[in-house]
Amino acid sequence: MTNIRVLRSTRFRWAARLITVIVLGLASLGAVSAVSADPLKFPALTGRVVDDAHLLSPAQVQDITAKSQALEEKTGRQLVIATVPSLQGQPIDDFGYQLGRAWGIGQKGQNNGVVFLIAPTEHKVRIEVGYGLEPILTDALTSVILHQKVLPQFKAGDFGQGIVDGTDALVEQLGLDDQTAHARVAEAEQAQRQIHVRGRSNPLGGLLALIVIFFVIQSIFRGRGGVFLPMMIVSSLMGRRDDDFGGGGGGGGFSGGGGSFGGGGASGDW
Repeated sequence: MTNIRVLRSTRFRWAARLITVIVLGLASLGAVSAVSADPLKFPALTGRVVDDAHLLSPAQVQDITAKSQALEEKTGRQLVIATVPSLQGQPIDDFGYQLGRAWGIGQKGQNNGVVFLIAPTEHKVRIEVGYGLEPILTDALTSVILHQKVLPQFKAGDFGQGIVDGTDALVEQLGLDDQTAHARVAEAEQAQRQIHVRGRSNPLGGLLALIVIFFVIQSIFRGRGGVFLPMMIVSSLMGRRDDDFGGGGGGGGFSGGGGSFGGGGASGDW
């Protein structure tokens, strides 16, 4: 019996060490990328619609601008639509929250801004939500908006209509009273839970994936004079979304109010 307990304890310690190695290795790889990457170059905030990828017609830009302006006049909340020709090698969630912070979308202290970001070159789209709006624009609800309103149009090649439909859904949710808005959030959460239950995968597959990642990391760092970067760099990387930077600025009679973002929202691709 003692031998069995020792064996189980040994296996537990081995699994714990393996998970620690994997987590630290992935964080170190991210830190290397973050340190070596060039600073992102964001387009100028020229208005409530920044269509640098040229996906919208003039009439659509005018329509969306009017809806965004009316929303802000009614609620104080800011909604900006941005299309970019490139994500500059970054994941769209990283690009999105940094763009929102750099522009300062939303009011300072309330952080009630939203950036609807489209990157057609990478076939990515994201709804980036400011801190203050996360209770009524949850990850689940923004995912539902993308998959029901936006992505079907994008897959059909109609970017303009997909952006208009997504904007309409966001404006509607942001303009609701709190009780109705939270009710829609609850409906979206329930729908997401049902999807996760139906699509739940075998945990053995996840374990195998972790083992593969471990050996990849081991091969990368082997012989580099130290397995991992200092923990200071790792900690800095893992906490970077809590740093408040950027805010304000713009043109064309519109500017951000100094709001901030922390990575809330959802992404999709087509």
